[in-house]
Amino acid sequence: MKEIYIELMEKALMAYTDEHILRYLDDVKTNGLTEHGFPRLTANIGILLAHERRIDLLPIFIEMMDVCCDTFLRPGVHAANEFSVREIVCCIIEVESAKVIEYETISRWKKKISEIIAEECYDRIVKSETDCITNWALFGAASEYARIHFGLGGNPEFVDRQISCQLKWFDENGMYCDHYQEPIHQPIVYDFCSRGLLALMLHLGYRGKYYQQIDNLLKRSGILTLKMQSSTGEIPFGGRSNQFLHNEAWMMLLFEYEAQRYAREGNNNLAMTFKAAVIRALDVTESWLDKRPIRHIKNRFPTETKYGCEDYAYFDKYMITAASNLYVAYLVCDDSIPASLTSTCDLVAFQTSASFHKLFLRSCGYALEFDLDADPHYDANGLGRVQREGAPSALCLSSPCPADPKYFVDIKTPVPLSLCSAICVNGEWLLGAENRYEISVCDVTKTRASATLVCHFPNEKTVKEMYALDENGVKVNVEGEGILGFALPVFAFDGEKNTEISVDRHSLTVAYDQWICKYTSNGTITNLNRLAANRNGYYHTYLAENRNDLTVTIELFMI
Repeated sequence: MKEIYIELMEKALMAYTDEHILRYLDDVKTNGLTEHGFPRLTANIGILLAHERRIDLLPIFIEMMDVCCDTFLRPGVHAANEFSVREIVCCIIEVESAKVIEYETISRWKKKISEIIAEECYDRIVKSETDCITNWALFGAASEYARIHFGLGGNPEFVDRQISCQLKWFDENGMYCDHYQEPIHQPIVYDFCSRGLLALMLHLGYRGKYYQQIDNLLKRSGILTLKMQSSTGEIPFGGRSNQFLHNEAWMMLLFEYEAQRYAREGNNNLAMTFKAAVIRALDVTESWLDKRPIRHIKNRFPTETKYGCEDYAYFDKYMITAASNLYVAYLVCDDSIPASLTSTCDLVAFQTSASFHKLFLRSCGYALEFDLDADPHYDANGLGRVQREGAPSALCLSSPCPADPKYFVDIKTPVPLSLCSAICVNGEWLLGAENRYEISVCDVTKTRASATLVCHFPNEKTVKEMYALDENGVKVNVEGEGILGFALPVFAFDGEKNTEISVDRHSLTVAYDQWICKYTSNGTITNLNRLAANRNGYYHTYLAENRNDLTVTIELFMI
């Protein structure tokens, strides 16, 4: 499996032509190093060189490394060094071990890294455990601990101090809450990467003041992470920095760490289950890296459009981040642990803390994710994901369509869209995806992956939604008084090609990449003539409607 990580890192690097790399270097030499995309690119070129890949880049790699190592020691320059120092340290160790660089050059780089003074190099410095600092503190701790682990200086007291202010941000499930967000709107990616950094430090040998506390929260959250993985191998949707190719690698790292834990404890079945989950995540990452041209986000819009991306999530930084994150999973990977041949965590019915407000159901190859109190700038309330093992992730829905996204899309979504109940008031359909309507969970049945939710509309109007999974797909029953609706996001365009949509009175099918998504209802299916957008592409808004009792079945199958 270690070899697969390296192969995928090389595939990620293929997104950068030689001309692109030279242009990037010239820009940094002219304008200085301002962020961590360039050091990540540098480090991953070096790691591939150490594995006898991309030898053609050796001369430019040496020049890039000199730029990075010089910048770390430049007074007053804080170019996101919290992220970069660890990556450059690991790169140095890799190329030194492989003996692909002259001894004098390696010694020059190691000397510069050893001269780093943490308080001068990093930007977010913790002075006491009461400080309110984001997970940059953990990136700084990981970089400083990498220096310690590999014998290149480092301050153990600084590492403990950086960790000290972060432990209060973990919820009762051991998931990390980014305090810069609203307390109830926590981004999933920031939880995964923060726990991943702690797991990496423990794997490298951290046994400082907070070791036991960290290991306990990692163990508490590990099984839950397994439950949150979708049937296609993806991390959950939710919040900023989501739907990028680098997302799944943090999950791989956590699974690799937990696989070793349970192997040590003699629980080989669980260890192998975690390894099977790694393979699932590797497969979905590879499927995207094999597409041409390579994109850094899960859509096919031209890179220059920045479709689906926040301002900070530009190609040069986030494309190579996929390789960077794959490498940390590679570091933790133990190839002596085999993968289970059975399905990963086949039956799931699990609800997160209120900070993440998610409900997960999984069974019979299907996976559902609900958002019960969505951040309106990134997601929407309701059933925001329906995926089936092997099917294209976005075919039904991979993440909701917000009406006011903080990422770029080129069409306006008039009303937030998810799979959700709806009511008609004065001739207008109100969708439960809007965050002005409360959704509550009445019941979750863990023995058969089913759940009952209630959507609270105006004037004390309530609609009950019942969801169940079986081998025939997702069964939805909607109950209430009067005319009821259930919104159907219908995948239309991925940025490169359109889907094929067929609809009649009681059924609707979407054909895409040799798969079909089929909606069947006892009610009438109509087009609301609203186009919606999320990071993955465009969706038409259809609605199934009936009086008092409405049923909808969702099936995903190969053509």
